Amino acid sequence: MTLLEKARAGEITDEMRFCAAHEGVDPEVIRQGMVDGTIVILHSSRENIRPVAVGKGLFTKVSASVGLYEAGDTVDGEMAKVAAAVKAHTDTIMDLSVRGPIEAMREKVLAAVDCPVGTLPMYETLAEAADKHGTAMAMTEDDIFEMIERQASQGVAFLAMHPATTRDVIRRAKEEGRIDPLVSYGGSHLIGWMIHHQKENPMYTYFDRIIDICHRYDVVLSFADGMRPGCVADSLDAAQVEELVLIGTLVRRAREAGVQVMVKGPGHVAMDEIACTVQLEKKLCHGAPYFIFGMLPTDTAAGFDHITSAIGGAVAAWQGADFLCYVTPAEHIGMPSADDVYQGVIASRIAGHAGDVAKGHPAALEWDKKMSEARVAMDFSKQFKLAMDPETAERMWRERSDDFASECTMCGKLCAARIVEKVMNGEDAVTVKSQEA
Repeated sequence: MTLLEKARAGEITDEMRFCAAHEGVDPEVIRQGMVDGTIVILHSSRENIRPVAVGKGLFTKVSASVGLYEAGDTVDGEMAKVAAAVKAHTDTIMDLSVRGPIEAMREKVLAAVDCPVGTLPMYETLAEAADKHGTAMAMTEDDIFEMIERQASQGVAFLAMHPATTRDVIRRAKEEGRIDPLVSYGGSHLIGWMIHHQKENPMYTYFDRIIDICHRYDVVLSFADGMRPGCVADSLDAAQVEELVLIGTLVRRAREAGVQVMVKGPGHVAMDEIACTVQLEKKLCHGAPYFIFGMLPTDTAAGFDHITSAIGGAVAAWQGADFLCYVTPAEHIGMPSADDVYQGVIASRIAGHAGDVAKGHPAALEWDKKMSEARVAMDFSKQFKLAMDPETAERMWRERSDDFASECTMCGKLCAARIVEKVMNGEDAVTVKSQEA
């Protein structure tokens, strides 16, 4: 039985208990959310990997993507990025390698981390076809499903796929006249294969094979939308919505077979369309957890897209998105460094937490309250412990302090909190100000 089938049978498993303890909820909340389809548990057959729950009423989660992409990339170089992501407290890792020793890279990641690992099997399928035949277009239907099973058998927790990127959806995209037709690497090559061979998407035609593999290995199926917008002008066009409708149909089929599912989504979305985008996914995909790229509410912030993503991600999390795929400062510029990865994870964690606060998550509200109390008390040691990035917070304070007194370095002895405290205790405001100055 899969975890979903156990949940439906009323069983509370060790994975559900572990996630419930981390989230601060009753295990029954996790079990019932799985039954409803609003919560998934990312888990693995590997003992070193702890389960992570994603979905309604839980903390917003963050995922960091790494992988061999450019000719000069090395496994050791990517593992340094993995280490940076883990140090920044990412909830999951996605290995999106497209060339080189992909399997060795994935094995090393799976062995090195304690968080769930996701992949996009199409990447390695294309790479193997190109290595064997000189072109990715030589890929066969069986190659796709054999790769899905190979990666599932290694202990991958979630598999991202594009089964709803069909010929009808492609036709719709052509009619829409998009500025940026497609930004999905896997989706673009899949579409190229479909056009070259004049065949339907094999993952749609033989979707039952995907369900069978995911059920056998109890892997979460992550529906990736090939038509996610690459610029705000293309957001919520007919091609995107048509694909989302089809994803909703496949979500229901997978759940009926006992397979957990979540949906990956946009992309570049204008601020005023973020709420609608999230609500549309939740409605059409039957409340499935929403795993988003960004969202990025402007196309203009090259070099600072971790900030753009944090802005959009916070709004999306507030509106119900459950899982944020990080964006680094190098997005749209080049491949990220380890430091870019660290910054990307921190920015997404800030966005997710801000969304949790807006949703009224009790633990998120309590975290902010404790930080406020520590600031008023000038307890810098406690502030650093409560900071999203304690190391950076303390380093910046020490770099900017002269005598490491109790005041922060922004106002020093003119600290408003200190002045108000003394005034509230009966001291004259003018006298206090002159003394502090």
